Amino acid sequence: MREHFDRIAASPGRSIALLVLLSGVFFIGLGHVHLFDWDEINFAESAREMIASGDHLKVQINYLPFWEKPPLFFWLQVMSMRVFGINEFAARLPNALFGVLYLLTFYSIGRRHLTARFGLLWALMFFGTILPHLYFKSGIIDPVFNYFILMSVYHVMLALGPTGLARHALVAGLFSGLSVLTKGPVGLLLVGLTAFVFLLLQRFRGFPGVRKIVLFISGFILVIAGWLVAELNQNGTGNLLRFVAYMVDLFTTGVAGHEQPFHYHFVVVLLGCFPISVLAMPYLWGGGAEDDPLRFRRWMQVLFWVVMIVFSVTTTKIVHYSSMAYAPLSFLAALFVYRLDEHRERMRRYQRWMLPALGLLWSTLFLLIPLVMLNRERIIPYIKDPFAAEGMRAALPWTGAEAIVGMVHLALVLWALHRFRKRLYLAGILLFVASTVITLLLVLFVFLPKIESATQGPAIRFYERIAAEDAYVETYGFKSYAQYYYARLPYEASTERTNMDWLLKGPIDKPVYLVTKVTETGLEAYPDIRLLGIEGGFKFHKRDPGGK
Repeated sequence: MREHFDRIAASPGRSIALLVLLSGVFFIGLGHVHLFDWDEINFAESAREMIASGDHLKVQINYLPFWEKPPLFFWLQVMSMRVFGINEFAARLPNALFGVLYLLTFYSIGRRHLTARFGLLWALMFFGTILPHLYFKSGIIDPVFNYFILMSVYHVMLALGPTGLARHALVAGLFSGLSVLTKGPVGLLLVGLTAFVFLLLQRFRGFPGVRKIVLFISGFILVIAGWLVAELNQNGTGNLLRFVAYMVDLFTTGVAGHEQPFHYHFVVVLLGCFPISVLAMPYLWGGGAEDDPLRFRRWMQVLFWVVMIVFSVTTTKIVHYSSMAYAPLSFLAALFVYRLDEHRERMRRYQRWMLPALGLLWSTLFLLIPLVMLNRERIIPYIKDPFAAEGMRAALPWTGAEAIVGMVHLALVLWALHRFRKRLYLAGILLFVASTVITLLLVLFVFLPKIESATQGPAIRFYERIAAEDAYVETYGFKSYAQYYYARLPYEASTERTNMDWLLKGPIDKPVYLVTKVTETGLEAYPDIRLLGIEGGFKFHKRDPGGK
């Protein structure tokens, strides 16, 4: 195993070919299931509305300004949709492409600053980690956003190195500008905080000169200036001020349903980044021996902790907010395994029990899901939420064969742990990678269609059935973006469609479809709104013009 690995690592051509071949997994099944509410559908709908309205500068939802995000990611989705059509595959394609870019970047950086063997190991370990791998098959913003932040930090590191060139400061500014254009000023915040904390730990030795600072700022402005000028020219300051206010609210005020305790992101990363979360632990702190004069390990430690602390102190906490920590975590894990395999490190006692504990925890979860769904009629009476209970009843049939997902994961994890016990660490890591990749593919094709059928499937099928009609479509009593995307609402200049009171009681000019959860009774007060049917956890209503 080690000889084959070293032979591939020794050849840049073979290494790149292997990583490109493996990253093809990111493209498998991209369109197999519908987009999931909220984020995936939210972003895809903004891109769709850019195409429908012809306005590629304004980010919008329901053809109204959506000031929560800048436009860069939506532009990527628009380009994809223009080539492949408005569908799930096109919405998720940008992240799959960035998945390839991540692996090649990690190999290139690792080969340049450490060894080709380390670079290949780093790329493979990131590829075989649960959450990063899953995100490259999604349509959310964060993989693209995080790539730009990582590259900005990397070039800041080069600029501040002992032989740092000024041009690296310019490139760092360009990447930072791209991160802000993707998701907002938090991209600049993370880069700035990481550089500040690193310099603080260095007692500000190597503080950049004026020229490098000016070049960083110039690169940053060069990227965002065009968008800012065009935005101000078309929409004035209103959307920008709302965007800034929204960013402040995310940090200071909890968004309903997303208030979590301080330790939330630490639990997410520990479980979701198995096995690298356990393998990186010895290198999450402490200086230790450095493999290069750039103090790469220290930079990655600082970036990891800056991300984890910033998003732990914010009031609003969502799973992917801490996803910027995955890249530095994978570097630290790869460095530990690299030294472990060369007998320059040793496994800690806590790692010896945490690796099997978390591996078996995931296997148990994959085995429990089909067991629960097979016995759902016994479980449903104990579920207090009628929406969840009806969703479980509406789910596609489970046969028990779905347990193959957990069994495959369990077998590969046990095999990997056996290799670790034999101190065949490289073989063990490759088996962990295989367990993640194979299991997530099985989850995609075996679990997700059935899970979606229980959560949002009935509503999305309804929207798709009425997509050809000229009608208003809205939800009542809960927030969703699915009605806009899957009902393919056309561009309309009139804003009456956004007035719920008008849709319920006003002189409508075409039919109104309203979707509620089964727990909602508010529409019963309107005699001209009739119930079309109930499916899963949803009720479907219609109001005709003239009160028919």
